[in-house]
Amino acid sequence: MSSTAEATEETSGDQEEVATDERREALVERIRTELGDALIDHHILADTDLWIRVDRERWVDTGLFLRDGLGCAYFNFLSVIDWMPSPFGREMEAEVDADPEADTKEPEAMQQGVAGGDSRFQLFARVNNVIDHMGITIKTDLDDDTPSIDTWIPAYDGANWHEREAFEMYGVDFIGHPNLINLYLPTGFEGNPLRKDFPLLARRMKPWPGIVDVEQMPGDDEEDETEAST
Repeated sequence: MSSTAEATEETSGDQEEVATDERREALVERIRTELGDALIDHHILADTDLWIRVDRERWVDTGLFLRDGLGCAYFNFLSVIDWMPSPFGREMEAEVDADPEADTKEPEAMQQGVAGGDSRFQLFARVNNVIDHMGITIKTDLDDDTPSIDTWIPAYDGANWHEREAFEMYGVDFIGHPNLINLYLPTGFEGNPLRKDFPLLARRMKPWPGIVDVEQMPGDDEEDETEAST
C-alpha cells in the first residue's frame, strides 16, 4: 500500500494549480471548526484534490468527523510512508544507475511532501464522499522511535487489514486493534521490510533476475552490425 500512498502524494506537484477552489476551501473551514489547532496544515490542488495533516492525538476524531460530518463514507486505504532517504541508495540496481561519485555526495534531505511533516514516519489514509465526488487524503506524524497511534477501526472497519499490514511492514503499533498479527511474514520474523533502513539481504547475495543484465531491444543488434560495417 505504500506505493499507492506515495503516488497520491507525489502527483500533486506535477499539475498546475488553479487560483481558488471554493468547495475544498469550505471543507477545510469545516474541518478547522471541528478540530481547531489539531488541523496542523492542509494543501489544496484546486479542482482536483485536498490533503490535510492533523495531530495524531485527534486521528480517530478526524476519521469520525470525516465519516459522519462530511459524508466521507468510502474508505480507500491506509498506509505509512518512511520519508527517510535509503541509506543503501540504489544498491544492486541496473548498471545504468551506478554513480561513481555516490560516496562523496551529501546525504539527501528528508522531505514529507504536501502539507508538510515533522517526522520520518507518517500515517496516511484516503476517504471519499461518493455523493459529492470529493476525496480527502489525511496524514499525521508518528513518533520515529516508537511509532504508535489509536486504531481507526471505530471510524472505518476497512482499516483493520491495512493497519495489520502497516504494523507488519513498518512496525506501527495500532492501539486498540483487535487482532494485530502478521499478514504475510512468519510469526517471530524480526524487522519491518518496508522501512528504508531494512537491508534486503537476498538482493545483496544475488541480484534480482533481469536487473543487472539488460537485454537488447529488438533491432538493437541490427543497428550495431550496421555501425560496425561502416
